[in-house]
Formats: sequence, C-alpha cells, structure tokens
Amino acid sequence: MFSIGDFARHGRVSVRMLRHYDAIGLLQPAYVDQVTGYRSYEAQQLSRLNRIVALKDLGFTLRQVLSILEDKVSVEELRGMLRLRQAELQSQIATDRSRLAQVESRLQIIEREGAMPTDDIQIKRIPGVRVAELTGAAASFEAESIGPVIQPLYDQLCGRLDRAGLTPTGPAIAYYEDSPDGDGVLVHATLPVNADPGKAPRLRHPGPVRDRPSGHDCAPWLHGQRYANHPDVGPLHRRQRIPLVRL
Repeated sequence: MFSIGDFARHGRVSVRMLRHYDAIGLLQPAYVDQVTGYRSYEAQQLSRLNRIVALKDLGFTLRQVLSILEDKVSVEELRGMLRLRQAELQSQIATDRSRLAQVESRLQIIEREGAMPTDDIQIKRIPGVRVAELTGAAASFEAESIGPVIQPLYDQLCGRLDRAGLTPTGPAIAYYEDSPDGDGVLVHATLPVNADPGKAPRLRHPGPVRDRPSGHDCAPWLHGQRYANHPDVGPLHRRQRIPLVRL
C-alpha cells in the first residue's frame, strides 16, 4: 500500500489531483482510514493512473477519460475521438508554424533596421527622371509580400523595353503606396529611360512612361520617409504619395 503522497510521486501527479480524481470517481483509493481520512493506494492502481495521464495528454476531458476507462466508448467511437484530436493538433501545428514564420520575419526586420547606416540624411536637388513603369498589387509592405510581386514586374518591364528597342539609362527605382481602396499595397517597378513618350516606339501592352519629379519637388516627400533595402531590387522607397505627371 502507498500513502497518497508516495502514490502521487510514483505517478508524477499532484496530491491535489489525486483527491480530485477520487471526488469525480475517476481513481478512488484502495483504502480510506475511517478515523483519519488518509487515503492509501495499491501498486496495481498505477496502471490506471498512467492511462488517465496518457489520455489527458492526448487532449481528452476527464469526463471522456472516465467513459473510456469504464468501457462506455466503443472502439469506433474511440477511433473517431483520436482522429478528431489528430486534426486539432495538426491545425494547431500549422497555426504555430505560421506564427513562428511571422516572428522570424519580425526578427529579420529588426536586424535589418538595426544594421542601417547611421549617417545623416541630406536632401539635395537632383534633376527629374523619366521612367517606364509597371504596377502590381501586394498584400502588405513586408518583404515576403513585395518580393514575389516586384521581381516578375521587372522581368516583364525589361522584356517590353527590349522589344521596344529601349535601354534603361540608370538603376531600377521601386516605390510602394497604399492601395486607393485601402486593400493591400501598390508596387511600382520603374526603370529610367531616355525616350519621348510622344515619339517612343509603341508596345503591345505598354506601361506608362512618366516623369519622376525633380529633387526640389521630392523634398516634401523625402522628409520623414522610411527606407528599406530589398534583396530583389536594391533601394526601395515606401511612401504615401509622389506627384507624378502622366505624359
């Protein structure tokens, strides 16, 4: 015979839990002293306690555990309960993996921001730039949303410029803005070109040719904006609005 404390240690549960099991009829002691009220358990009761703990770990409620141990649940019902628990665990794992990916993404953002140069930002006057542009839509400003959108845009833009006989005259410029309907982000992929919109060769599905504002016009926009380096394109600007003129 084991005292309730010894039995709890062997079964790796608390004394309070054993008392609760006794109260609900799940695991009653082999003997209760009528004078002191002390509970005593037999060694063979450890097997029932181990089954209780195992079923609880699978996610079954104590009511369900009692039904299973008392053979009130058929094999088919038990199989169904286990399959349901399996589906719940798989869903939980998928949710946790998604959360883990979000945490890792946030850590990468923090590391990138922590590694940004601390040099002072200077605003200088630069001439306007004429660009050819394609636009797409992304779910958010996060890199994992922008990347799959912007790279195909540049592939298409380069192909169209090549077919039109135009050669980019400078590095790629990309910028983002909130979608006008508030759902997602507009992703703009541009390449500087030396072409007159009125005389440039026509494309079958041309993207717009626009003038980027001069440095003087950009000053109000540059002030207070956040910059980030994207691995697909290079310096990318997140902005609210840039005054562009469609030619």
